[in-house]
Amino acid sequence: MSKLVPKFFNESPETRIAYQKLSGSSPGIIFLGGFMSDMFGTKATEIYKFCKKTKKSFLRFDYLGHGQSSGSFQDGTIGKWRNNAISILDHLTTGPQILIGSSMGAWIMMLTAIAKPKRIRALIGLASAPDFTTQLLLKTLSKVQLAKLKREGQIKIASEYIDEPYLITRNLFDESKRHCILGKKVKIHCPIRLLHGLKDKDVPPLFSLRLANNIVSKDITVTFIKNGDHRLSDKNSLKQILNTLRDLF
Repeated sequence: MSKLVPKFFNESPETRIAYQKLSGSSPGIIFLGGFMSDMFGTKATEIYKFCKKTKKSFLRFDYLGHGQSSGSFQDGTIGKWRNNAISILDHLTTGPQILIGSSMGAWIMMLTAIAKPKRIRALIGLASAPDFTTQLLLKTLSKVQLAKLKREGQIKIASEYIDEPYLITRNLFDESKRHCILGKKVKIHCPIRLLHGLKDKDVPPLFSLRLANNIVSKDITVTFIKNGDHRLSDKNSLKQILNTLRDLF
């Protein structure tokens, strides 16, 4: 499926958010992508096709510094990306919404649900990575990298998902501490479904269990996909994601 031309929402004079929207029935669905991803990934595309076929409202977008949105990636923070999601929810959708968050997107999804509880019908977390900045990413850095990060305020990190290394700033780590949710009571009461691949090498599957234990909602299900990796983009994982979405309808 070729990439479709997105529309743009001006969150502020400096921030232009790229998005794609399908009109359809309620509840609507919003897809929140992961760290350094864009809205045209495999999972978002499969959900788009599902919503188009079932005539469900659907919206996907790129965070600040991601995909076709404005800004530089290194200027982004968890707080800014959360604000992008809230602005999209407030200005481009109406009625109840089901949020689907992938990896970092599941963290942003949770923060959005905390801020806008009356707008959220349900949540689906895919390979959820709350607090990944301090709990995971920071712990992968060597002493040399940590020293450079402290000294220069930024470092480049290689990733198996993109060809070029990406720039990580000290501000990303520092600012993210304001939004950490693991180890705290998370006041979300809607139905929540967390899916995690047991072959995920980037985010330990137990992260989804830790997250579930922190949320006050009594309607939470954690599903482990035996052969799923971090992307959850294989045929079986995609099938389970869409079945989870159908069940919530």
